Amino acid sequence: MKITLVTVGKIKEKFYADAIGEYSKRLSRYCKLDIVQVADEKTPDSASEAVERQIKDKEGDRILSSIKDGAYVIALAIDGEMLNSVQLSEKINDLGVRGISQIVFVIGGSLGLSDAVYKRADYRLSFSPMTFPHQLMRVIMLEQIYRSYRIVNGEPYHK
Repeated sequence: MKITLVTVGKIKEKFYADAIGEYSKRLSRYCKLDIVQVADEKTPDSASEAVERQIKDKEGDRILSSIKDGAYVIALAIDGEMLNSVQLSEKINDLGVRGISQIVFVIGGSLGLSDAVYKRADYRLSFSPMTFPHQLMRVIMLEQIYRSYRIVNGEPYHK
């Protein structure tokens, strides 16, 4: 299985980069992992709704250009479905059983995702009704993917 994490913006803090590196290393025994970072747009202070929509659309175009046809796309969205870790592991496993060879998880920038990205998504996943920094969300997402593979393989994991 190929897992791709498409994210907006660069990682600036070393501790996030270290955590991402650690989970990437751990995941290498279970799947082929690619992390794609697309450029973010500067958001002016007190930007209008129209400007925010333009920013999301530009970032969305970059995200969509990095998604291959045939990939199963899971967009992280506050209004998505909330799963526990076992349910997420079952979803990832079921997709593989159905013959899906690539899952793309999409994490938007500070303004979220464009309508076009949501339309392309096959599934919307929510971790919480709260908002998290997108850099931290990368770490959380990778940890949950790693946990999913541990569960699927019947290996111990911290409950």
